[in-house]
Amino acid sequence: MVNATAVITVARWVVMAAVSGNIGIALGAFWLSFTALTNLAGLAGISPAEAWVWPLIVDGMIVVATISVVALSPHGRRAIVYPWGLLIAGTAVSVAANIAHSWVAADVAVSKPLAACVSAIPPIVLLASTHLTVDLTRRSRIPAGRDAVAPTFVAAVAEPSAAGVFAAADPRGVAARLRGAGWSNRRIARELNVHPSTVGRWLPAGLENVGGDDASANAEEQGALSAH
Repeated sequence: MVNATAVITVARWVVMAAVSGNIGIALGAFWLSFTALTNLAGLAGISPAEAWVWPLIVDGMIVVATISVVALSPHGRRAIVYPWGLLIAGTAVSVAANIAHSWVAADVAVSKPLAACVSAIPPIVLLASTHLTVDLTRRSRIPAGRDAVAPTFVAAVAEPSAAGVFAAADPRGVAARLRGAGWSNRRIARELNVHPSTVGRWLPAGLENVGGDDASANAEEQGALSAH
């Protein structure tokens, strides 16, 4: 028998370094986008005392949608469709607004297409770092209890089960014990990954009672002990 998955432990500092790096990059991208959108809101006629609210609405949607994706990810793919839609929409608006700001506020020494490319980078990096953080959080988990020393990742690797190890060492003995437990030849064959006729050749027909006699003997012994 083969297990489809196995748990691989990753050092805590590796995960913490990745998360910290993502947070730092996201904060830097958010700040650059925030200042550009605040300036754009002022150029659009919003008073300076209120201009800072507009980038919070746009880029804040990215942050809120990211938290929603992380919170709803255990509930399946359907549950995160709407948060991901908000995340993508918020990023698209932020990119467009940053590009618009670069066109109206770019220095004369820099071409407008180049300024647009530079201005579009912060919101795109914000989305990329957000996606990486969500993916890291989704694929990692902290084991419960005092033995929880590091996040673990589930990897699709083949790992022999204990039954498979014993069967490889002594398949006839395992077959005899399973027959004594009342298993059929077909079920034993599936467990040991052999043909049922092979199990029939390994075991004599009279072996079907093995285990039943032992169980009766054990029951009688327990009864005698109870009588005393």
